[in-house]
Amino acid sequence: MNVPITQRALLMGLIVLGLSGCVTVKEYQKNRINDAEMELSARKSEKFEQNFYLYREGAAGANGGKSGGGCGCN
Repeated sequence: MNVPITQRALLMGLIVLGLSGCVTVKEYQKNRINDAEMELSARKSEKFEQNFYLYREGAAGANGGKSGGGCGCN
């Protein structure tokens, strides 16, 4: 197997970079993993998508959003 030195160095660099992202989570850090704030519930995601849709469309309709259209009128 005759691999050029630059490709070998690049491959080793990528391996080292990938392994540097692996860490061991300590016991006192594990309590934050299960926080309710870390979970994305269905309601939160629906609300986010609805908010994104309203602003993307440029108008808020009868969905409880702001009154008025995307033209700046109230």
